[in-house]
Formats: sequence, C-alpha cells, structure tokens
Amino acid sequence: MSVDASVQLIHWYDSNARVLPWRARGEERPDPYRVWLSEIMLQQTTVAHARPYFEAFTRRWPSVESLAAADDSEIMAAWAGLGYYARARNLIGCARKVADEHDGRFPDSETGLLKLPGIGRYTAAAIAAIAFGRRAVVVDANVERVVSRLFAVEEALPGARPRLYALADAITPVERCGDFAQAMMDLGATLCTPRAPSCDACPLADRCDARREGEPERYPLKAAKSVRPIRQGNAYWLEHDGHVLLERRPPRGMLGGMLGFPTGSWAKTVEPGEGAPLAADWDEAGAVDHVFTHFALTLRLYCAPAASRDAGELWWPIDRLDEAGLPTVFAKLAARGTAWQRAA
Repeated sequence: MSVDASVQLIHWYDSNARVLPWRARGEERPDPYRVWLSEIMLQQTTVAHARPYFEAFTRRWPSVESLAAADDSEIMAAWAGLGYYARARNLIGCARKVADEHDGRFPDSETGLLKLPGIGRYTAAAIAAIAFGRRAVVVDANVERVVSRLFAVEEALPGARPRLYALADAITPVERCGDFAQAMMDLGATLCTPRAPSCDACPLADRCDARREGEPERYPLKAAKSVRPIRQGNAYWLEHDGHVLLERRPPRGMLGGMLGFPTGSWAKTVEPGEGAPLAADWDEAGAVDHVFTHFALTLRLYCAPAASRDAGELWWPIDRLDEAGLPTVFAKLAARGTAWQRAA
C-alpha cells in the first residue's frame, strides 16, 4: 500500500470516524490522560463494554492527578466487571508515577511511555501517535486483520506478528500518524470485520490482496488453539444479621486486590469443604462457570448462617452487595447466595 493509499484511508476516516468519548473532536487536541485511560481499558475488552466504565472514571477522576490521589479500593471497585484486574493495579501505579515523577504529564515518546507501569509496545505506540502525533507503529487485533488481508499474509498468528508489524510499519505515514492509526482500527472494527467483511465499502478494496483472491475471511490465519484447562473451587456465603462475609484477595494473583467471597484453592479437583472459613452445616447452592484467559473455572457455592462475626472482619450488607465492586465471577455467586437467602 502506497503513501497515496494511506492518505486515501485518512480521508475516509475524516468522514467515517467512530464517535468515541475518548477521542478529540474537530480542532480539539487529544488529552493524553483520556487516551491512556481508554487504551488501558480497551486491552482485552470491547469498545461497547469499556465505554460506560471510561465515562464513569472520567466523571469521577477527570485528571491523572485525581486518579492518583484516589484510594486503591475505590478504583478497584470502580473497575469491577472490566476483568483482567492486573490492568487496574497497573493503572493505579502508572497514575501515581505520572503524578509524582512527571508533574502530571505523560511522556510524549514511546521510550518514555514504556517506562510506566502497564504500558507495553502497543499501548506506548498508540499514546505516542494519538495523543502526541509521534510517528509510531500501532498494531492491535483490528490492525493485524486489516494488514493480513491487504497483503494476504500466509503465516499464521501468533507467529505472524513480527511480519505484520513490519508491514504496518511500511505503510504508516509520518503526517497524521495518530489519525492513520485510528483509521486502521476503525476500518477493522466497522468494515474489515472477522466475518462478512464489507469489501464493497472499503476505501482500500482495490489494493487488497485477500479480496483479489476472493477469500478475505480466510485471513488472518490462526494456529490451532490449545485446550484450556479446567479448574474447580469452592466459595462460601457465610451470613449473619443481614450481612455476608467478604475477603479482600491478595494484591497479586487472580483477581488481586478485589473483594470476593472466601474461597479455597482453584485446582483440577477439590474436596467439599476445602477452604471453608469455619466448620458449619454448609448448604450447597449450585455452581457458576467463568472463563479466564488461561483456564476455565467452576466455583461451587456453599451457604450457611453464622452465630457471630468471629470468622472475619469484613461483613457487607447483603442488600448493598451491588456497591462492593465484586468481580464478575463473584457477582454470579452473589446472585445464587441471595436466592439461597430468600429461600432459607
């Protein structure tokens, strides 16, 4: 794809750009804080899912300094439901480093951005290009798909990534690099979709090798997926006087720093009662399934009343559990726990 084609794509973007809350409009300059926050939220998350979280965060914490000053537990609770909670921990660390060591200003280069917590090659390139107009090669899943089709790349993902990056580098212009990056993302999200791409409406259709072959949906090629392991676990709903026992999970590890119900280990097999906070006449209330990146989890819920609050320190009002910021898997369990409470 030539430079002229890059200009052609940017012209298409000028008329067809998605309206997104983190994007600058008209002559407005992009806000690096909003660009950074959106890119962190969009890691492993769809635009539709991330949008309300972004809007809530920016209403509550309109600047990196205000986010840096917030309590960890408030940020983690606001993040609940977005998943991949290491991102939230890195978000906190990054905001504080920018506020404390950079006077509230994000570095304007990929090299400087890469020194911040939670920012890898893609995120650094996206912020540098979109927020600061630096020439940077921005390659997300949408861009991978567009590039693999434009050049009919026969190597399968993930091994093809170095070649896709090199091809994206070759077509990235110096001028309006941020708009080009967003144009490629929008093209992949709206026209060059995984299934049934709208080739007739694509501004680059006459330059696309995959379209000439007649099989655009064939790309990108993907290696066979490995089987995701399955783990089991127990969770416990211990209730006393309209409150249920919660625990804050360790800061590192799965769902680190989040509130949840007491659980035992998550392993290939677990025994009933493993990990219980105390000995009780536990009543089984069913199970929920949840899929993480590297494994699938089945958590079985056991419920019991407690005679006192000696089993733990954090007792949460059951009628306000929606304010606890529970991760999705624990929110599913909460629905089973409240159903058990009503039936008891």
